Amino acid sequence: MKRVLVATGGGDCPGLNAVIRAIVKRAAQERDWEIIGSIQSFDGILREPTEIRVLDERAVAGIHVQGGTIIGTTNKGGPFAWPVKNKDGSWTSVDRSDEMIRKLQYLGIDAVISIGGDGSQKISQDLFEKGLNIIGVPKTIDNDLSATDFTFGFQTAVQIATEAVDKLVTTAASHNRVLILEVMGRYAGWIALHAAIAGGAEVCLIPEIPYDTQKVLAKLNSRYDKGKGNAIVVIAEGAVPVGGSLTSEQSDEVGYNNLRLGGVAHKLMHDLKNAGFEADMRETVLGHLQRGGSPIAYDRILATQFGVKAFEMVLEGKFGEMVAYRHPDIISVPLIDAINKPNFVDPTSDLLKTARGIGISFGD
Repeated sequence: MKRVLVATGGGDCPGLNAVIRAIVKRAAQERDWEIIGSIQSFDGILREPTEIRVLDERAVAGIHVQGGTIIGTTNKGGPFAWPVKNKDGSWTSVDRSDEMIRKLQYLGIDAVISIGGDGSQKISQDLFEKGLNIIGVPKTIDNDLSATDFTFGFQTAVQIATEAVDKLVTTAASHNRVLILEVMGRYAGWIALHAAIAGGAEVCLIPEIPYDTQKVLAKLNSRYDKGKGNAIVVIAEGAVPVGGSLTSEQSDEVGYNNLRLGGVAHKLMHDLKNAGFEADMRETVLGHLQRGGSPIAYDRILATQFGVKAFEMVLEGKFGEMVAYRHPDIISVPLIDAINKPNFVDPTSDLLKTARGIGISFGD
């Protein structure tokens, strides 16, 4: 019996369960293959006792419609930075990657499929360089991996953000207000851009284009006549003003090394007030609502394609590679290429030109 270990790492994302289901159902068509799930990414292997579960067709029946992941996930620690508490109460980290690889060998794991974003795939590349048979599946609502046209989960996050804009439009009009919607995306503005176009926002502020508060103010003022008017601003959590810096803080969570972004909507509202904007404003932070819930049909299909392709890459021995979508094909690319260049919004792209063409201001 040959064994494949499946792990989901990083933030949760609509479509994770659809990938897991597709891997299991594709493997079921081959003889002598067993799929094992590691609980909370590679933590399930590193913990004592080991936390793994067999994933058969019964275990994955119907899970493609569910959000989250049935085997859990984590964005803290990992095999190269396992948190360890010192006697004085402080924390440090140790490299347990060699130990984990030995344990995988002991468990009879022939290959690993790691489903995750850029951070997870960097870990995949490092493990591959240590000799582990590993394949990556790209996952992120941020859509910030350049090796693939889209990542599953992104379109669902855009749909959720767009629905939020739709709802805010009516209350903005009712109260003559400016409503500022803060969306996720970290250092990429894809969610904000798509939601702004789809929802009909007047202003869209993204990390790739530093904004001038005065120009945002001018756009908003143009929406008012004798105190009456309204506007919607969509702002990505990584957006920054000209000459400014990220609105972020260092997390005190053990094992979490990323900056915690957030608060840009409040900062923008404060800056606009200081600049003399007189109309009422309110902020809405969409937050983790963008990560949860049932994936839309597009993401279920893309995730299923990724899962089937990932297992077929195991059969073909294409280790050290990642599944990718290059319209209209599902292909594989070297992991090292997938993590080398992030996918940011190009300020000269057709999508930006479309947004500007319908009057959306980017504050520049």
